[in-house]
Amino acid sequence: MEKHIKEVRTRTGAIYCDIEKRLEWLYVGDYGKPANIKANFLGLTKEINGVKHTEVDLTNKMVVTISTQKGCPMNCLFCDCPKVGYHGNASGLEMMFEILHAINSSGCKYTKRFNLHLARMGEPSFNYGNVKWLLQNLEEIVGFVMKADVIHPVFTTMLPRGIETSKLEIILQNFCNEIKNDLYNGEAGLQLSINSTDEEQRNNLFRGRSWDLKEISRMCDKLPNPKGRKYTLNFPVTEKTILDPKILSNLFDKNKFIVKITPIHETNEAKSNGIETNSGYYNYDVYRQFEQPLLDENWDVIVFVPSKEEDEDRITCGNALLSLN
Repeated sequence: MEKHIKEVRTRTGAIYCDIEKRLEWLYVGDYGKPANIKANFLGLTKEINGVKHTEVDLTNKMVVTISTQKGCPMNCLFCDCPKVGYHGNASGLEMMFEILHAINSSGCKYTKRFNLHLARMGEPSFNYGNVKWLLQNLEEIVGFVMKADVIHPVFTTMLPRGIETSKLEIILQNFCNEIKNDLYNGEAGLQLSINSTDEEQRNNLFRGRSWDLKEISRMCDKLPNPKGRKYTLNFPVTEKTILDPKILSNLFDKNKFIVKITPIHETNEAKSNGIETNSGYYNYDVYRQFEQPLLDENWDVIVFVPSKEEDEDRITCGNALLSLN
């Protein structure tokens, strides 16, 4: 391994840091949907009171998470990535290297499902030209080193004010029309970081760098109907999170969107700012208080709960080991 690339083994995979280029990426396996997902509309109705760590099998599912930027300029209240600083966009070739390095390092030559998350460091809409090139060539890139029955990329965005709404709208339209619906025939994901239905709380969490909900709603009204899975409204929750289902229903179309609830991940920044999901890894009460009102409002809801080991290993979004250097 190159001297400037650092490896940190986790209990479900490994994290890699390029100290010189200020990039970070990882691969992990998955416990399987019944272990850490509740989604009534998918027939997964069991409440999750703690996720038991088990061995993972990469041939069932492999998740690679890469950085689209070197650090991040967003400065969210709950994320360690801004501590890395901001050192520019990752090139298409650098992102391709992250993927190939992760797969080769894993030793996995075949998987039933390959997920690519553009969510380790950076806001992918700031680097959309390179991201689009990567997604257009992803099947070929993965095919260089492994066989995957299904390839599923996920575009996660914080909807930054650093891009004019007209330009951000074009990016979202392009991803949904050309990438998700056309190139991947629905087998791709769009995830919007909403986090709160209260503008003041949301503005505080994003330190004023995300567009307000009315502007986001306006952009989303123009999105095409999704092929395959719906678009996702993501809510990492704490006991203080404000999530009003009626407000959400007024802003977003249930025929286009689902709601995803996760715990706020225990990053150093989140903990230092008192943003934590107390007992959320062991007690479903934390999630039920948000899930049930959404179900009553006829929303499709996914509740995703990581294991304590996964958060301790810092594989979840908002973490960045480069922030410790």
